[in-house]
Amino acid sequence: MNDNEIKGLANKITALHKEIALQTLLYWKPKAEQIINNKSQGISEIEHTLDALCEAAFDDEVLAVFKKLCRYYYDIDPVATAEQIQFYREMWDSDSFNKDNK
Repeated sequence: MNDNEIKGLANKITALHKEIALQTLLYWKPKAEQIINNKSQGISEIEHTLDALCEAAFDDEVLAVFKKLCRYYYDIDPVATAEQIQFYREMWDSDSFNKDNK
């Protein structure tokens, strides 16, 4: 693979990441806001939404929604919230990854 092919592939991956983040925000941000605004206590709905947001939490806007929903969820179930945060760290936080692998 030459340099141009690698750059082209990198550009496609970047575009795909942007599309994933956009689609996540369009679908899951309103759901997260609805949960918070309605003061929903539905554990499975909250966790399902957090899981979906975490999948695209490489994006700062998606991460902000994930954090907001985590703050809300913490009052309902602090242990489950901590697990969600740990899952995020294992998936996306390079500092946590580096500490774990030393």
